[in-house]
Amino acid sequence: MFKTLKDMDFKGKKVLVRVDFNTPLDKEGNISDDSRIKAAVPTIDYILAQGAKQILLLTHLGRPAGETEDNLKTDILAVRLGRIMKKPVFKVNDCIDIALPEQERIIMLENVRFRKAEKEDSDNFAQALARQADIYVNDAFGTCHRRHASVHAITKFLPSCAGLLLEKEVSELGKAIKNPERPFIVIIGGAKLETKIPVIENMLDKADKLLVGGGMVFTFFKAQGFEIGRSIADQAEFKTAKKIMDNAGDRLFLPTDIVVSPQAEKGAPSRVVGITGIPEDMMGLDIGPETTAFFIKEIKKAKTIVWNGTLGMNEIEDFAKGSRAIAKALASSPAETIIGGGDTVGFVKQLKLEKKMSHVSTGGGASLEFLGGRALPALEALEEAGERAKQRPDKAKSLEKD
Repeated sequence: MFKTLKDMDFKGKKVLVRVDFNTPLDKEGNISDDSRIKAAVPTIDYILAQGAKQILLLTHLGRPAGETEDNLKTDILAVRLGRIMKKPVFKVNDCIDIALPEQERIIMLENVRFRKAEKEDSDNFAQALARQADIYVNDAFGTCHRRHASVHAITKFLPSCAGLLLEKEVSELGKAIKNPERPFIVIIGGAKLETKIPVIENMLDKADKLLVGGGMVFTFFKAQGFEIGRSIADQAEFKTAKKIMDNAGDRLFLPTDIVVSPQAEKGAPSRVVGITGIPEDMMGLDIGPETTAFFIKEIKKAKTIVWNGTLGMNEIEDFAKGSRAIAKALASSPAETIIGGGDTVGFVKQLKLEKKMSHVSTGGGASLEFLGGRALPALEALEEAGERAKQRPDKAKSLEKD
């Protein structure tokens, strides 16, 4: 198991904290959702309260291709964090080889993905990052599925631990898939079956029921020989869909009715049909009322629920009714409710229901990989760092200084 904040002595130390401030920006370049920034504040507060000399915050923003992009600089993140914490946050113009002002306690480094070496998981780059600090803290669960220098290689060069947010993510998601209170149901949605296959296969042995919606259902329907009209389907996954259905037995539940329309547009005419009655000239865009009612009935019986993937084309309000009903049912449920996946999280936040859920994951791809039972490279690196510290405690405090 990896070390946590409570295992470290921060007094008088410089601490490099990898956060995930990859916030959405609007067309004007302003932050449209600062929840990821707010989620890291408890870790920052804890380290400051323990007497750390300085905190260096490191994050990525957007998808720069290893080059500086003015609209993706972290200045805006430093300003927003300062407002949230009501503390000064000093911004510097690079993430390595810079003069850090000793009088500043919180420093925002520049976008780590402006450096190509980040995605290359470069040891040299990781060492350059490590030279600036005494302790490394990973609080960026959303990047833990990446083998990048700032979450992976760096753990070889500094005493390393998990921040409060990362620790919570692993605890909540891990509890749901390892020791859930039953009945345990998993609601799986999304457009492409391919991206959700690992989650479905991993959950087949763990969940009491899997309720499936979203565009992926049409791959299951087509694999059974049903007419799906102009609905999306992944022909390459027909065999996998059949295999999943064969292995799942009575634990897998597909929709029994579908909302269809000739166009995926607001105001387009629509109607509800059974799954064997999808017209050739129409496409399925949402789960129907019968399916929605069945899902809600199962939600009311469950004690642990994981929801990953929306159940209709939620970008269009007309086809978000199923997901909206499910979100409201989860919000009013006394069960342990865990929301994962970027689209699902965004939808729940749009409805302002996130505070009524037990846990809303900050990691899109990472939570998907975790729920799929795959090892996350950054978590493995933290665990290995913890084992090294146990075996060589005399070296743990000076890995990079030697």
